Amino acid sequence: MKADIHPNYREVVFHDLSCDFKFITRSTVQTRETINFEGKDYPLVKIEVSSQSHPFYTGKHKIVDTAGRVEKFRQKFGTVGSKTSVAG
Repeated sequence: MKADIHPNYREVVFHDLSCDFKFITRSTVQTRETINFEGKDYPLVKIEVSSQSHPFYTGKHKIVDTAGRVEKFRQKFGTVGSKTSVAG
C-alpha cells in the first residue's frame, strides 16, 4: 500500500445529543472537538440520532396503514382521473 494516502482511522466518541448517550467506535471522520471519556481523550462527534434514540430501535415507531389510506382516498374521491381499475 502507498504511504500517506489513507485517512486517519482512529477511535472516536459519538455523542447522541437527544438522550446524552456516548459510545466509542473507530472512524475516519474529521472533528475539531475532543472529550475525556473513561479517562482518555478522544475526538468528539455530535449526532442527533443513534440506536438509543431512534424510534425503530426503541419500539416507539408508528405503523402506517397504507391500505387503509388508499381505501379512504378512493371513498372520498372515487375513480375520478384514475388510470387503474378499482377492485370490487
